[in-house]
Amino acid sequence: MITDTFDNLSEAIINPGVKEDAVAVDACIITFSDKIEKFVVENFVSGEIAALWCATGKTPVYLIEKNGKRFAFYKTYVGAPITVGLIEDATFELKCKKFILFGGAGCLDKEIAHGKVMVPTAGYRDEGTSYHYMPASDYVDMPNAPVVEAFMKEFGIPHVLGKTWTTDSFYRETRNNFAKRKADGCISVEMESAGVQAMCTFRGLDLYVFFTSGDLLDAPEWDDRGKNYTSGGQHDVGHFDIALALADYVTEEGR
Repeated sequence: MITDTFDNLSEAIINPGVKEDAVAVDACIITFSDKIEKFVVENFVSGEIAALWCATGKTPVYLIEKNGKRFAFYKTYVGAPITVGLIEDATFELKCKKFILFGGAGCLDKEIAHGKVMVPTAGYRDEGTSYHYMPASDYVDMPNAPVVEAFMKEFGIPHVLGKTWTTDSFYRETRNNFAKRKADGCISVEMESAGVQAMCTFRGLDLYVFFTSGDLLDAPEWDDRGKNYTSGGQHDVGHFDIALALADYVTEEGR
């Protein structure tokens, strides 16, 4: 069974390794949105520093420079297996220990999440990838949730903390399972975070995650960026502003 899959007693047949001339960056920012990628490339990027490859083709990795720091940026694909695989590949191409992952998520409780960024504290493991990186359990904890929360507070960004439901099959989010996950404290549903966190914990990487859903970012600090927004929701480029500020925050000395 998949719950018996985790094996830390033998070596993996393929390991990502570390590239001798890997590019050093302070953190890596990952989006799921093609619209955000286009906006960032046109407005923030100073060059392409690496490429991640799979059967679907090339994933360019870009460089963003801010406040004397160097951040990598790329667009991933939906789903835990490919998102985890690309981060594994990124650790070969980049000297990087900190990863910021952001994107859209379904909201399980509109009453507490409306108009707020959702910060996951734990991910329900309703997917397969995480079971290859840690022993079976219902949840994987998100240890950097308090750091993300502290950032949101400092920058005055409305947010809410809660568990997230990571699923492999969005067409099989049944009403009964929805009710169970909501009763268990899940406020969002998405397809990556449990798997990504399990991998990052296994590899000794720091992961910082936030989700957005619907009409968000009603803090005055972010209102003036509305002119840059696209169609809203997960493609709202204002969410990249948060991700870039978070990358800057988590790479400050002493954090």
